[in-house]
Amino acid sequence: MIDAQGTIISRDGDYAVVRMDEAGCGRCNEPGGCGGQNIGKMFCSTPRTFRVRNPGQAAVGDRVHVAIAEGAVRRTAILAYGLPLLALFVCALGGKLLAGEPGAMLGAFAGLLGGWLLFRRNQSRSARDERFQPFIRT
Repeated sequence: MIDAQGTIISRDGDYAVVRMDEAGCGRCNEPGGCGGQNIGKMFCSTPRTFRVRNPGQAAVGDRVHVAIAEGAVRRTAILAYGLPLLALFVCALGGKLLAGEPGAMLGAFAGLLGGWLLFRRNQSRSARDERFQPFIRT
């Protein structure tokens, strides 16, 4: 499980809106830390809020741990970056074989667009699957 701390700012039925405390794992100042929290603060200065499942019915103002299955983050990252990139290369190669350089350019564009559309379709399907949703850990 990957988890982070936050504070519930509102509730909506079985869900809660949580304002997260930090951007990253919090190991920025430790040896081997990547500094991602510092970069996150630079690009996202507003408080980050997320709507998450609230199975324990925690109340507004409660400090909570928001968790997500470890494989969910890896799967989403691979699909978000890998699928469009793979489709770009495959379609560019196919376009080059069929129509030379113009075909490669058109194939690359079509592959990137197609890969992105496939990713979006998969994301909308995953949004309904509770295994890939963050939740408040009790």
